[in-house]
Amino acid sequence: MAASAVDTIFEQLGSMSVLELVELKKKIEDEWDITAAAPVAVAAPGAPAGDGAGAVEEKTSFDVVLTGPGDKKIQVIKVVRALTGLGLKEAKDLVDGAPNPVKEGVTQEEADSVKAQLEEAGAGVEIK
Repeated sequence: MAASAVDTIFEQLGSMSVLELVELKKKIEDEWDITAAAPVAVAAPGAPAGDGAGAVEEKTSFDVVLTGPGDKKIQVIKVVRALTGLGLKEAKDLVDGAPNPVKEGVTQEEADSVKAQLEEAGAGVEIK
């Protein structure tokens, strides 16, 4: 039985590195003028509004974004490799292509730790 086109693409995506997937996401966004933003939860009609101001959920998932390698690029590459488990080429490409996410969907504590390690190596870092 032949695999469908969707199955074939799914298998190919599974064999790609994180850096390749990030590059694919950027290319899709640029080519088709779309964004891969997380869906925004919308309150259902008739849902209780509380005091009228609306409840603001505390953010529990954070992304650590490398904004620039700074003066010590080699040190930053070493830290990125240690944090992500990427190979040398992938880590170098991630650092060279800044701004790029280093860690996505992590806790506040882990995001702060990653940021501190990258800043110690001389990199510019943001937590989103």
